[in-house]
Amino acid sequence: MHHIIIGAGPTGVVAAETLRKLDAESQITIIGDEPEAPYSRMAIPYLLINQIDASGTHLRKTGGHYADHNIEVRQDRVARVQPERKNLSLQSGSDVSYDKLLIATGSRPVSPPVPGIDAPGVHACWTLQDARDIMQRAQAGAKVVLMGAGFIGSIILEALAARRTDLTVVEMEDRMVPRMMNAVAGGLIKAWCENKGVKVLTSTQVEAIESGQPMTVRLNNGNTLAADLVIAATGVRPNIDFLEGSGIRTDYGVLVDTQLATSAADVYAAGDVAQGLDFSTGQYTVQAIQPTAADHGRIAASNMAGRTQTHRGNLNMNVLDTLGLISSSFGAWMGVEGGDSAELLDAERFRYLNLQFEDDRLVGASSLGLTEHVGVIRGLIQTRVRLRGWKQKLMQDPTRVMEAYLANTLAIGHNAGVV
Repeated sequence: MHHIIIGAGPTGVVAAETLRKLDAESQITIIGDEPEAPYSRMAIPYLLINQIDASGTHLRKTGGHYADHNIEVRQDRVARVQPERKNLSLQSGSDVSYDKLLIATGSRPVSPPVPGIDAPGVHACWTLQDARDIMQRAQAGAKVVLMGAGFIGSIILEALAARRTDLTVVEMEDRMVPRMMNAVAGGLIKAWCENKGVKVLTSTQVEAIESGQPMTVRLNNGNTLAADLVIAATGVRPNIDFLEGSGIRTDYGVLVDTQLATSAADVYAAGDVAQGLDFSTGQYTVQAIQPTAADHGRIAASNMAGRTQTHRGNLNMNVLDTLGLISSSFGAWMGVEGGDSAELLDAERFRYLNLQFEDDRLVGASSLGLTEHVGVIRGLIQTRVRLRGWKQKLMQDPTRVMEAYLANTLAIGHNAGVV
């Protein structure tokens, strides 16, 4: 039995290790297209602030880890998948056959249609090579323009601020992290960053980038910015182009069922590339977050090894540290039609809590500057527990989530004969 995993990120590595635990004999191959050992993109900001070196980003720190587990890591790019023949064509010119295949190719940065986006001095922040290029230019005092204040952009923001650059963030939406925070919380994060010396321009777009020393960044409001470095963090898209002509069903990502199987026999998909069940909405979506990537890797590998596991759906969850201000969002944080909400705001202390209900269940939440109950909020959403009278108490005081959790957990345990 030959298991092949396309993609050397967290999903692929977790899947390979899970397969090896379940199957001591089969051949396992990871194919990755970067000239690096398998690494975590989430560790790149720590590299940018010199907390770690490049080896510190590696997913497994022990030398010989993959060889010790009899996992082959091959550096190549898959050019074509032929499920009917169970065959892969590689960019190097060779072909390789598989018995079970996992597509874990992740995402790639999306370049906005801006003239000059390919100019020297304009970079994404996605690969280790991107990080090396950025570190050369992002010296103390360097003028840096960061395009995008989403989740990825806000992570990069912190590293650039730590490098003491002269940083300006340009975000086309009316607030920071618009896919994670509402207008109130996103506006507070913007104010927090500005208090820390970072310039943030919301409802603003980059129209063109002109080469030079420094570069000139033209904005849609008629203003210009001088820049020694421009970083584009304007979103990502699943890596599915190589599947064209394969017959594997795709939409935004690779469509998978609750066992993470694709439309092709013995082919699975997991992580940022997989369009799977959403826990909150019941729709099929892509969730490009590391917890989902790891969960997918384990579940897909179990099913590849013949140990059936069902995926209950991706829970949308994000936790972000922006210059020391912790924000989080879970589930249907933006609310549901016909639902109720409770909100607590202390703008002067940068504290915010928003709970979203459907009937008497908590279905979503977002918070700012409040970290003590994050796990409890996630638990209430995932268990879909009925809050009954506790809903009204939380509507009056959202901070009582721990009490609500304990009251309802003990009630469930009592009804089950546990206590």
